[in-house]
Amino acid sequence: MAQRLLGKEVTAALNEKIKGQVAQLKEKGINPTLGIVRVGEREDDLSYERGATKRCETLGVGVKKFLLPADVTQEELMKTIQAVNEDDEVNGCLIFRPLPKHLDENAVIKALAPEKDVDGITDGSMTGVFAGKAQGFPPCTPQACMEILDHYGIDCTGKKAVVVGRSLVVGKPAAMMLIKKNATVTICHTKTVDMPSVVKEADIVIVAAGRAGVVDDTYVSEGQVVIDVGINVNEEGKLCGDVNFDKVEPIVKAITPVPGGVGSVTTSVLVGHVVEAAMRKYM
Repeated sequence: MAQRLLGKEVTAALNEKIKGQVAQLKEKGINPTLGIVRVGEREDDLSYERGATKRCETLGVGVKKFLLPADVTQEELMKTIQAVNEDDEVNGCLIFRPLPKHLDENAVIKALAPEKDVDGITDGSMTGVFAGKAQGFPPCTPQACMEILDHYGIDCTGKKAVVVGRSLVVGKPAAMMLIKKNATVTICHTKTVDMPSVVKEADIVIVAAGRAGVVDDTYVSEGQVVIDVGINVNEEGKLCGDVNFDKVEPIVKAITPVPGGVGSVTTSVLVGHVVEAAMRKYM
């Protein structure tokens, strides 16, 4: 039976660190605050918003919401982003994406002040990730993967790592962050030939394929550490990952469950970025 890499243990450790930083800021009269920009009322956005709001409240971080209708104009949305940039109370901003199709998402991303980009969406933050510099903030989900590896003492130095998925949200930044940890990294994607044989050779596997249960027992081998980023709903209406947990768990050394793995850590990483943004500005 594989070791279960539980997100709650990682989250608890992160939360203690965040609470200490919040206390330092509040001693100086600074109340770190997350700004949330939401267009429309997509259920997945609302769910994440509830989780982020609750986590902020638990850790003593304020939340300021900028809520817009689904038919908002580009001009009005850009004015809202400008208001966020100019609001000294807001230390970091979360913009829910994808935006409705009539809006220019790239223009919105470019308009956000880089120092308030706590979700790693601006070019400045991406440059920091790919150049290995402390610039901006990395996307929260791949950083959550790194936090799990660190918490459980999984050394990446000299290890073979495979990332399944090449998005800018998870796959590519995760690969860069693994390289920074001195792993030798391969990225797999839909055009990879004989993907199971490539994944089998890895010591560490991060799966962000966007397809429920795509990685099964034919992809894995003994001794591997598997981080499952996927969040899907199966035919029975239950949450599941991109890894077929029941088939993979008996084979590998360690694995994150879904739910209970990466997702809960991601929310604390987001709040931690808000607090760090405030510390960079005021401390």
